[in-house]
Parts: sequence; structure tokens; C-alpha cells
Amino acid sequence: MTLPNWRHLHAEPTALGRIKTYNSDFIVIENLGYGPEGSGEHLWLDIEKDGLTTAFAAKLIARWAGVTQREIGYAGKKDRYGVTRQSITVHLPGKDAPNIDALVTPQLRVLNTSRHNKKIKTGALKGNTFELVVRDLQLDDDLEKRLTAIKNSGVPNYFGQQRFGRDGENIERAQSLFTGNKVKNKDVRGMLLSSARSLIFNDVVSARIASGLHTKPIDGDVFMLGGSKASFKPEQNDDVIIKRFNDGDIELSAPMWGKGLNKATDQALELEQQVVDKYELFASGLAQYGLKQERRALLVKLKDMSWQVIDDGLKLNFSLPSGSYATSVLRELAIISDASNSEQMGE
Repeated sequence: MTLPNWRHLHAEPTALGRIKTYNSDFIVIENLGYGPEGSGEHLWLDIEKDGLTTAFAAKLIARWAGVTQREIGYAGKKDRYGVTRQSITVHLPGKDAPNIDALVTPQLRVLNTSRHNKKIKTGALKGNTFELVVRDLQLDDDLEKRLTAIKNSGVPNYFGQQRFGRDGENIERAQSLFTGNKVKNKDVRGMLLSSARSLIFNDVVSARIASGLHTKPIDGDVFMLGGSKASFKPEQNDDVIIKRFNDGDIELSAPMWGKGLNKATDQALELEQQVVDKYELFASGLAQYGLKQERRALLVKLKDMSWQVIDDGLKLNFSLPSGSYATSVLRELAIISDASNSEQMGE
């Protein structure tokens, strides 16, 4: 399925760039927001993986520790194509850890070990720091202005291309699911539901940007508390609400569709419902599968963003909160080709 061409916040870019020529071009450093307690039944491993998915790294660690994968904990799944530093726990009550050297490979390093009192839970993540190299991208005045605009105003909080599968295949499979095709695998079914939900969210964000209604509150808006996943709907957008919005204390939001009533009202509800009506099959299917109405920030601000020219491109550093995509940042910067896709096509 061809995905919609969602609107850009900073106008459609024209410069060309290439990512993931080497795994080291895409470094992700996980930030849980906390560290190990130093004691407890769980072995805490800070690892660096190169060219491995998190799921595969977890299998290697489970095999090394002699435990089932249920005893392994991590906050988020990271892509194969890149270098990732993240933390993983192994439930080893009353047991010493096996020899760390037996775990280490050219693709998996152990940076630190400790003990912790509980398993790292999926989603228990504050955010990620990215160190990215975009090759073939030349810094000029126009690109400098775009980088500055991204730094100052952020980017649309779109779900990235990887959420939808190659050529949007996850959306086609979700459509099949909602028309009666059974998907027994719980993980696969969850992936398809997430893809459908993300499609609706992205379309609402795009519609709001296209209407020029992304820079200020409108009647009926639901707000997110800055830096959190909590949302609220004020009775009206009075001076206090406007000040909090201008100060960055609260943010505009769009729906993560599911069962229950949409919190939005008035003009905001009308805009959102126009998009939802386009995807009636997906919206009703998400509700039938029990997903609940939630909200997600419309835009995302980058922290500690910087850039520097390198020999054959540009190096970018920035941090994003949990759930936001570096690829959505790159999409605002340039027309990006992913070298890892060519490798995947050749597998």
C-alpha cells in the first residue's frame, strides 16, 4: 500500500541525503531515566549491540544465562541496522552471573554489569539520544535555516516508516485483519493494530498542519502535559491555557484511536473526525480489538540538537522522548535514502 505523503512542518525538503551506510552512522543511546539499584535478583547489563535487533540480543543473553526469554527485560526494541546502547535485565535469583566473556561477540559488548531489584519493563523509557551521520548532505544557507527551524520549532510527531512495514504492507495486513482474516500470533496482531492506529494519528497531524492549525490551540483541543503522556481537556482555552501553551507547559495533541469517546470537542473534534471517517474500517476495528482512546503530542521538540560538517556529509546529535522517531526528524531535513533498505532487498 502506498502511504499518504504527510505534510511537512518546514516545507518539503529538496536536499538529498543517505543514512545507515555503516551501522556506526546510526547510533542510539537509550535513556531509561534511572539506573540499577546495585542489589537484587536481577542482573543488569548495559550492552552495546552492532547489527543486531534487541530481540535477537535478548535471545543470546537468555541462552548465555541459561534462562527463558520470559526472564529477560528491556524497555524498547531497537533496529538491527545501527549501533545501540541499552540496558537489559536477567532474572537470576540467588545465582551468580556466568562468565561475561562468554557473552561478548564482535556484535555484542557488555559495557557494565550490576544488580537490580526488578525487571526492566517494556515502555519504561524516558527517551533516546541519537548520533547520526547523513552522507552526501551538503550544508548551505538553506539547509542551515532548516536545521535552525527544526531546532527551534520541532517536527511533526509522526510515527516513522518502519511502523508501517516495507511499502506499507502492515496497513494492508491490518485491513485484512479487520475484514475477518485471523492472526493467531499475538505479537504480529499487536503490530498490525499499532500500524492502523499510527496511520490515523499521522493523518490527523498532517491535516492539522495543512490547515495551519498546528501553532496555536483551537476550540475543543485536548492538551498533553509537557514531557508526559497525561492529557486533559480544559473547559475553555482561556488566558491561563494560552499562557501555559506559549510557555511550553502543555502541548497540542492528536488521537490514538480506540474504544471510548474522543475527548476533543468543537472545532478540534470536527477536524479529527473528518480523518477518522476516512478510515472507518480501521477505527471500528481498533475499538473492537479493545484498544482505548489515548492521545499523543502533535509535535515533538528536540533536545540538545547540534550539527557539524564532516568529510562527506553532516553529523547530527539530538535527543527525543520515548516513542518519537529519528526518521521523522530526518524527513523534515532532506529527502533521505536508507542504505540498509538496499541490503535488505538483497537478502
